[in-house]
Amino acid sequence: MGFSLEAGSSKKIHYCIRVGDKEMEKSRVTKAVKGDVNDNSAWGWLIHKGISAPFICISLFAILVRVAVSLHPYSGAGDPPKYGDFEAQRHWMEITTNLPVNEWYHNSTTNDLSYWGLDYPPLTAYQSYIHGLVLRFFHPESVSLYTSRGHESYIGKLLMRWTVLTSDVLIFFPAVLWLILVYADQWRRHKSNLAWHVAMILLNPCLILIDHGHFQYNCISLGLTLGAVSAILHDKDLVASFLFSLALNHKQMSAYFVPAFFSHLLGKCLKRQNPLFEVSKLGMVVVGTFALVWWPYLHSRVAILEIRAPSNRAFLYGLLNSAFSFYLFSFQVHEKSILLPLLPATILAVEEPFLFQWLTQFALLSMFPLLTRDKLVLPYIALYGIFISVYYAPNGKPDAPNTRSSSRLTSFLIAFVLLLSLALHIIYLTINPPKKYPFLFEAIIMLLCFSQFVLVAVYSNRKQWILSNQQSPIGIQKKQL
Repeated sequence: MGFSLEAGSSKKIHYCIRVGDKEMEKSRVTKAVKGDVNDNSAWGWLIHKGISAPFICISLFAILVRVAVSLHPYSGAGDPPKYGDFEAQRHWMEITTNLPVNEWYHNSTTNDLSYWGLDYPPLTAYQSYIHGLVLRFFHPESVSLYTSRGHESYIGKLLMRWTVLTSDVLIFFPAVLWLILVYADQWRRHKSNLAWHVAMILLNPCLILIDHGHFQYNCISLGLTLGAVSAILHDKDLVASFLFSLALNHKQMSAYFVPAFFSHLLGKCLKRQNPLFEVSKLGMVVVGTFALVWWPYLHSRVAILEIRAPSNRAFLYGLLNSAFSFYLFSFQVHEKSILLPLLPATILAVEEPFLFQWLTQFALLSMFPLLTRDKLVLPYIALYGIFISVYYAPNGKPDAPNTRSSSRLTSFLIAFVLLLSLALHIIYLTINPPKKYPFLFEAIIMLLCFSQFVLVAVYSNRKQWILSNQQSPIGIQKKQL
């Protein structure tokens, strides 16, 4: 049987083969890309979900906002003899770069602890040392041990501001990225909700005003804590133990979260095949980390909701409740301490948008007297406006599950409290208090904020209790019945 091809037919077949080869190659490339996305690749996952561009844009905008706030005054600017937190951080840098390690925490002729003595755990000292090396390299006059007290040169202030910004970008921002990756994978949120959540965390006005306005480094300890939370949600318990131990060794206020971390991790260990071995592993990581940084300094009570029935959602509410307990019942509380319960509330912003928004507003109000003294009213108002605009952005904020229309009484109470908050802002700025009661307005502001914090704490405790009961063996049996 004969078989022949004309020249035209031969060309057509050759062309089809080439096209087929290209399609096969394209298919292989597509499969390879998909394979990369499925391979624990953070950026691959972000690109696949269409979140990479929003995350980059929001991050850049958040950096610009931080830079803009840092152009304003800071704590203790031009206010001798002890100035404020800016001078304290700068002094720690000169102490750590000019004295041996064994003298950093000891009172001596060269280290007067009555003048901003180093009073945070060793990781803060190491951070001050690294930042001090940067300042000494570019502007040695700013960390000269005997001559730099109250140093406020332009280049010195610029370098100090950059140390906060770089700490924020290198520690807090990656922790946010990890949280969004894990959170999105487990809760299956829409990408617009994820972008909104990123904006709520990175544009948090309280953290920006305290760190980049007032001047502190809360972004480091909170970033380490956020990384530990992300690790737990990703079932990386050893990594979580390491990161949270670092957070504890940076600022002792991180102990606000200890009961939640301790009980959740212990509860997970007790449910595994070899609980003693699992607990031992966590203990070795914690002790090893503390030994690496300092010495073990940890004490907590056992939180029975989380040991009996550990769950990721209950863990997040446990963080909020634990931090609130420390905040509300501590003997002495700094205004910045509200940042600790605000962190888990921010993580829960997608699930509890109103709670997050309400807590943020009164956290800001509680900081208002401090920020007014620091001459940060303008950035306060600007960041408040940015927060409200982003919070109510179209197609951003998710609807809270199982929400019901508020009663008229509830709506009236919410409106009344918000108007009272606005009135207190105006009164504080425009009216002098009676000479007999110079702190009258501060007391009223604190009472209002405290009342709202208590309401939020009661709600979050109730929510954790409900979640724990649902996850307990008895609760699961009831559901099955």
